[in-house]
Amino acid sequence: MKKISLLGSTGSIGTQTLDVIKGHPKEFKVIGLAAFNETEKILEQIKEFRPEKVCLFEKKAAEELEKKIGKEVEVVSGIKGLEEIAVMQEAEQVVVAVVGAIGIKPTMKAIQKKKNVALANKETLVAAGQPIMKAVKKTGITLMPIDSEHSALFQCLNGEERNKISKVLITCSGGPFRGKKISEYYNSTPEQALGHPTWSMGSKITVDSSTLMNKGLEVIEAKWLYDLSFEEIKVIVHPQSLIHSMIEFVDGSIMAQIGTHDMRTPIQYALSYPKRIPNNFPRLDLFKDNNLTFEKPDLENFPCLKYAFEAGKKGGTLPAVMNAANEIAVWSFLDKKIAFGKIPEIVKEVMDEHKNRKADSIETVLEADKKARETAKKIIEETQKKQ
Repeated sequence: MKKISLLGSTGSIGTQTLDVIKGHPKEFKVIGLAAFNETEKILEQIKEFRPEKVCLFEKKAAEELEKKIGKEVEVVSGIKGLEEIAVMQEAEQVVVAVVGAIGIKPTMKAIQKKKNVALANKETLVAAGQPIMKAVKKTGITLMPIDSEHSALFQCLNGEERNKISKVLITCSGGPFRGKKISEYYNSTPEQALGHPTWSMGSKITVDSSTLMNKGLEVIEAKWLYDLSFEEIKVIVHPQSLIHSMIEFVDGSIMAQIGTHDMRTPIQYALSYPKRIPNNFPRLDLFKDNNLTFEKPDLENFPCLKYAFEAGKKGGTLPAVMNAANEIAVWSFLDKKIAFGKIPEIVKEVMDEHKNRKADSIETVLEADKKARETAKKIIEETQKKQ
């Protein structure tokens, strides 16, 4: 039985991870849970999964939780608490499903303690790919991707030789504004941006899918996960979201991984690897779901993807800066402080102001991340004054 610590247990990926674990009680056991401040939700999870230790990031929420459960379960808080859950001695695998750059430090701590990691947090590799992958190679741990696209690439590459890859094709639904001009969707509401046509996800990643920044983050992740050049990575719009990604080999053969819009499948694969175990998830009906179409991404009207390629190619601390600016812009949009179309503008402005440095340590990355957030907030404040 594999013992698991789960960071981000109350979010979309976290709750689906627990659903997978619940369906396989002989395979997996939860020993640690961490969330932001959702006291009631994590209380339900504690009652069902009986972890040894839990973390609520906000201290006040952690204190409230502790009063409700007494000494039954150890309760910790803050970034140190998050790191404690990530390095629990008995944990054999750490699932990192928190949103944002907050996932970087606990992921690194888990790797340094030689814990296998199942990673759903995009920002970790986007911002700190160099030090993270260096630590992965040094410790020899297994870093399993949870994203459906990267799970697809991992499965297609399993047993294949790296030097036989011609290119990887990362698929993209195109989001709710596919086919529209910037002028048509610039003032879209959060409700419209959150109306993803195929996937049900958390709010931040759904907005990123609407701007195509989500695909840009995945491009940078692919570079680190599979040791690729950016010339080997292509994005292809596939509105049906049934092919989760593909690899073209040097002989012209293309291998694809296909399945339903259900994140539990890649989550289960990340947890059970190298085994495959059965489940009762819905199956793809190829007689019904057989309309597969493909398009080129529109970089002119969805420039976030272009900025991600630019940041990835330049490297250094620029991807961390791009990611931080985007994070601040997205949450500001969801709080109705800025227009939807302002998101890529803020990202570009912060990137242009940044003086790039080598991203050879977590400290350097987090310093760049912090400064970029401050710059983005300042731009947003100035934007609001002009409104």
